[in-house]
Amino acid sequence: MNLFLALLLGIIQGLTEFIPVSSTAHLLITEHLMGLDPNEIALFSFSVLIQIGTIVSLVVYFWEDLFTIASDTLKNLDGLRDFKQLPMNAKMGWYIVIATLPALLAGVLFKDMVEALFKAPLLEAAIRLFAAAILLACAEYFGRRVRKLESMTWLDALTVGLFQVIAVFPGASRSGSTISGGMLRGLDRPSAARFAFLMSVPVMLAAGLYEMLDVLQMPDLATFLPLLAVGFVSAAITGWFAIRWLIAFLGKRSLYGFAVYCALLGAACLAAYLF
Repeated sequence: MNLFLALLLGIIQGLTEFIPVSSTAHLLITEHLMGLDPNEIALFSFSVLIQIGTIVSLVVYFWEDLFTIASDTLKNLDGLRDFKQLPMNAKMGWYIVIATLPALLAGVLFKDMVEALFKAPLLEAAIRLFAAAILLACAEYFGRRVRKLESMTWLDALTVGLFQVIAVFPGASRSGSTISGGMLRGLDRPSAARFAFLMSVPVMLAAGLYEMLDVLQMPDLATFLPLLAVGFVSAAITGWFAIRWLIAFLGKRSLYGFAVYCALLGAACLAAYLF
C-alpha cells in the first residue's frame, strides 16, 4: 500500500460509512481491484483506523446533541419511574441504550462465526449490496414516513437496534439497516437518519476500541503510521461532509436511488465473482 491508496480508501470509507451503500462492500471491491489482500494484517489494521476516523467525524458532527443527551440522561436518572415525564433528550439517551444492546450482544456472541462466513470478497460485497438494495426499497415502499423523532418510543428504538444486527453479519450497511428500520416504524427520512447516526456511536466506538487492541499488537506498527494517518484524516473529513450531505438529501428525496445503485453494483460484483 502507498499514500495514494491510503487516501483513496480513507475517502471511500468516509463517504460510504454513512451514505447507505455499504462501506464494507466498497472497500472490498476497491481492495480487489487494487490487488490487495483483505486478510493481510497491515490492511486489517488500516481498516480499523479509518473506521475510527469515521467515528470521529460522527462525534464531531453531533457533539452538541451527544453532550446534551448524555447530560440530560445523567441528570434525570431518578426520574426513570415516570419515564413519560422525562425531557426528550433524557428519553433519547435511554432509546440509544436500548437500540445499542442487540448489536453489542450479537457482536460478542457471533464474532468468530461472522468472520468465517465469507472468504470471497466479491461475493461478500455482492451480498451486502443486494441486502442494502432490498432493505432500502422496502423502507421506501412500506414506510409511512409521518413521524418525527419526538414521537419515538422504546419499541421504535428496539426495532432499529434489531435492524442494526443485520450489519453485524455480511448483510446490508449499518446506516442502510438502521435508517430502514426507523422508516419502517413510520419515522420520516431525516428523523430515521438522525437516530441511526446517534445510536451508532456506542456500537462503532466499542467495536473500534476492541479491534484497536489487535492493531496495537501489530509488528512494525511505526512503519505504517504515515499511511494510517492519511487514511484516518481523509476518512474523518469526508465522513463529516457525507453526514451533512445525506441529512439534507433525505429531507427532499427518497432512498430509491441508493437502492438501484446497490442492486446494479451488486449484480456487477456477482457476475465478476461467477465468471
